[in-house]
Amino acid sequence: MKKSCLPLFAFLFLGLISFSNTAQAAAPQYNVLFIISDDLTSTALSCYGNKVCQTPNIDSIAAKGTRFTHAYCQATYCGPSRASFMSGYYPHASKAFGYVSPRSYIGDRATWSQHFKNNGYYTARVSKIYHMGVPGDIEKGSNGTDDPASWAERFNSQGPEWKAPGDGETLENNPDGKKPAVGGNTFVVVEADGDDLVHSDGKTAKKAVELIETHKDEPFFLGVGFVRPHVPFVAPRSYYPPYKPYSKHVLPEKYPGDWDDIPKFGINYKTSVNMKMDLRRQKKAVGGYLASVAYMDAQVGKVLDALKRAGIEDKTIVIFTSDHGYHLGEHDFWAKVSLHEESAKVPLIISVPGKKPAVCDSLAELLDLYPTLSSLCGLKVPENIQGKNLAPLLDNPSLRVRDAAFSVDPRGKGNRGFLLRDDRWAYIQYKEDASAGAELYDMEKDPQQFTNLVGKPEYALTVAVFQERLAAKLKDIRTNDLGHSYTQK
Repeated sequence: MKKSCLPLFAFLFLGLISFSNTAQAAAPQYNVLFIISDDLTSTALSCYGNKVCQTPNIDSIAAKGTRFTHAYCQATYCGPSRASFMSGYYPHASKAFGYVSPRSYIGDRATWSQHFKNNGYYTARVSKIYHMGVPGDIEKGSNGTDDPASWAERFNSQGPEWKAPGDGETLENNPDGKKPAVGGNTFVVVEADGDDLVHSDGKTAKKAVELIETHKDEPFFLGVGFVRPHVPFVAPRSYYPPYKPYSKHVLPEKYPGDWDDIPKFGINYKTSVNMKMDLRRQKKAVGGYLASVAYMDAQVGKVLDALKRAGIEDKTIVIFTSDHGYHLGEHDFWAKVSLHEESAKVPLIISVPGKKPAVCDSLAELLDLYPTLSSLCGLKVPENIQGKNLAPLLDNPSLRVRDAAFSVDPRGKGNRGFLLRDDRWAYIQYKEDASAGAELYDMEKDPQQFTNLVGKPEYALTVAVFQERLAAKLKDIRTNDLGHSYTQK
């Protein structure tokens, strides 16, 4: 009996191995085209409902893919956000809080693109994937705080930025209008002379097209980083007519006493008040931003056209997102850093060949891209990374993979502000012990976040529950293989 069973067991075991190998071999080896914009709010895209700015090329990705309506960054400015989704760790796990590469914090662990590189993919980035200073590193054509190990090749796209010839105006801290166009992280609008290729994003699209044509016959992971609509708002003047006269733009609702129930730490670092921007300049800022979005969208179209010409649309996953959102006058806030909805929420579209287009309301994080794309491409998902696999949602968008999204304002050694956003509530807490205040918003009744419910007795239990959830989330994040120690402040 024993003699007859052993060969049968061996036969079944070998058959299982054979089936497993066949299944793995049958999994499609997709290319990955990862397109990321800089400082882009989802509300500026027509596929997310904007009626003024038309973004047909990004819309075309959404028309074929899954558009996420509740995706969130893990840090509300670019350095730590990009370090997070590329490394696979939350900022409070890696301690990569600043304008840094995650490499010195994660050791020899593979980043997202490096994981593909290690599995036989050609990996390249064009322009800003990890942090680059805009406009500084773009003016110089330098690498910023890039991670060389993540790529087989990398390319920078130098551009004139605020120095571009054309009609420029500084909107920030220029109430008398005497200040010329200036550099730095400043609200400047430049209606620029020349065509798309004068500027960084035009050069980025051109190089991405060349790389697709060169590497179409091998599996590739191509990161394409556009810097618009990051300030300065610079675009060829041909993109401006739909957004002029600037006076036609409608600003977000001004709510009397809006700041009265927001803690001091919750007032954003850029406001209409401290930037000394009157209504004319605020409306021009919106127009310049949208013109920059339109220019960026046109460059996205050039890259998508290259996939078509190469005949590899049916074997390429396309992702479009931004590193964080952006305020355009909501609460009289401008730019990023805030943990309010406009700053923490991001556009996210994932288009996989053969999958039906959908809109997914499930909570998602940029951190989820690493495990999701690894899974979709048949690669083993590293056990140490902290994101969730969104792949099941691409087949059934009604599913849920997480009960809350988590984001931080990591200034002040990572302890300034924290956001927990679930399907109903947005809870923001300043400092880990809440000593700098908190905010709670009912996102069903108050989606614009005008009424902070913290301090109202009927919501005390909800606030207490969120404080406990936040403490548990931070404990879970800090339980990882990196071994960094923390001192709570």
